[in-house]
Amino acid sequence: MTTIGANAVPQPHLPPATAPLRLTTAVRPYDWGSVTALPELFGTEPTGRPQAELWMGAHPGDPSTVDGTPLTELIAHDPGATLGGPTAGRFSAALPYLLKILAIERPLSLQVHPTTAQARAGFADENARGIPIDAPVRTYKDASHKPEMVCALTPFHGLCGFRDPADTAGLLDRLAVPDLRPWTALLRAGDLRAVFGQMLDDAHRPLRAQVEQALLARDGDPELAAYRDIARACPGDPGVTAALLLHHVSLRPGQALYLGAGVPHAYLGGIGVEIMANSDNVLRCGLTTKHVDVPELMRVVDFTPAPPHLVRPEEDARGEHHYRPPVPEFALTRYDLDTPHSLAGGAPRIVVCVDGEARLGDLALRPGESAFVPAAVPSVRLSGKGTAYGASPGAFTM
Repeated sequence: MTTIGANAVPQPHLPPATAPLRLTTAVRPYDWGSVTALPELFGTEPTGRPQAELWMGAHPGDPSTVDGTPLTELIAHDPGATLGGPTAGRFSAALPYLLKILAIERPLSLQVHPTTAQARAGFADENARGIPIDAPVRTYKDASHKPEMVCALTPFHGLCGFRDPADTAGLLDRLAVPDLRPWTALLRAGDLRAVFGQMLDDAHRPLRAQVEQALLARDGDPELAAYRDIARACPGDPGVTAALLLHHVSLRPGQALYLGAGVPHAYLGGIGVEIMANSDNVLRCGLTTKHVDVPELMRVVDFTPAPPHLVRPEEDARGEHHYRPPVPEFALTRYDLDTPHSLAGGAPRIVVCVDGEARLGDLALRPGESAFVPAAVPSVRLSGKGTAYGASPGAFTM
């Protein structure tokens, strides 16, 4: 697996939590990733394989390391110094967020994430049934919800949330497939649940094939272009038809999209900084070869039509753009490094350089390189030339 940062060997002593700590981070080679985008962004050599996600954090599945020591171990050794008392108390002595950089070449799975209550119940149920955590049919990997937010570094687009069903009925009418009339009638009656469930049911495979053929035949319709691209990328997948129920959203660099529990979504292309709760709970609907549990999916999906939840950054005089989604686990800040910044202590932070060079205390960070700032560090100067992003816990009350 590709790594970014100092590829150090494990040290016999844990580094003190008194200064920013350089991270070594893993790049995950999922098949939807770009072969060239992250190497071009980071100035590294391509491996010839997709490089999809750079992970920065303390997720048990792939924790970042400091001098060879997993960040999970550093936090467990001294949660008060690394996380700070309020964060350690609120989040059970764990780093509450996971920071990523995504490079998307082809569609990700169409998916939803559970609420905390759903995650706890599902996790307990699968444990009681003896399903191993790493089993392909396992749905709940932990007992946490997984809200997430993506901030575009390049033009970025995806699917997010249900469109008004009457509007979707009008879109389906444009395909001129007579057999779609029962679905468009249900949509005009507001029954998204029934249509979504039928689209995922293999009894409707012949109708899904008609929808794909109609999409591919309509090269001149710009409103169908994104869905046509999905049909080309994922032929025969039930998610191709289900995607037509969802908003297509395009982000310009600097724009951010928040995804809460139950909202179906799929990222389709571009490079972005993603931050999420430190969880791996995903229920897939389609555009995937992985396990799809339709009954559990139908229980978790929120069928309320709603526009995409864009998070507008709050800009201050120092060139800091603060993205504050409505969850306690995480917040994100974009730093213009032409102006020096002072990062306050008291909370655990991860800073990643995405352009130019960042100086975080005594550390120099090039694009793709990152550092963990323990809560015990009273404050640290961030400067340089270019752009960096900083992750921290969101606002919460003990």
